[in-house]
Amino acid sequence: MPPYSGGMSGLRVVVADDSVLLREGLVRVLGESGVTVVAAYGDADQLLAALETDAPDLIVLDVRMPPTFRDEGVRAAIRARELRPTVGILLLSQYVEVAYAQELLSAGTGGVGYLLKDRVASLAELKDAIDRIASGGTVLDPEVVAQLIGRRHDPLASLTPREREVLALMGEGRTNTAIASALVIGTGAVEKNVTSIFQKLGLDDSGTDHRRVLAVLAWLQR
Repeated sequence: MPPYSGGMSGLRVVVADDSVLLREGLVRVLGESGVTVVAAYGDADQLLAALETDAPDLIVLDVRMPPTFRDEGVRAAIRARELRPTVGILLLSQYVEVAYAQELLSAGTGGVGYLLKDRVASLAELKDAIDRIASGGTVLDPEVVAQLIGRRHDPLASLTPREREVLALMGEGRTNTAIASALVIGTGAVEKNVTSIFQKLGLDDSGTDHRRVLAVLAWLQR
């Protein structure tokens, strides 16, 4: 990403966050910093639709937004980069979504940041992050870095002991009912663990890949 040279006062920013209070709060503090907030949206679809015709310098967006509140924001960030390759991206969230964040950061083009809302200590810190991202730099919260490194070394590291037990039995080809019987738990509990395993391994329901098989492959490659 080529460095932005217009300065904070000339920066055109779009904000996307489903929380009205947080969204409007960001619009206000950024405006007071001299940034021009050209638009604010409550979901990722509105943001991406606007990018078809508008070209902001930087986007500040949450990771979890409607409709599922899982990873819409970070997936929108990846799509935004496809639509507008030079746009700066700041993910500002309470959560670390490792799988898609790794994809976003691995492009190596710079102009990307991922900060945790609860750990942004001051407006000055936020302004500094935005300025660095707009200039082509990368700004990451230490917790984000720790989880990215952990995933790179072992994608199964985030699984709980119970989830590991469920995944091991999946590797034996057992159904959810059989797993429930083996672990002496309800099938509903098995289903919740299986869903959590898919989420932690970044296995979205694409309609083509069999997530159960992919999860088992991850287990066998550990």
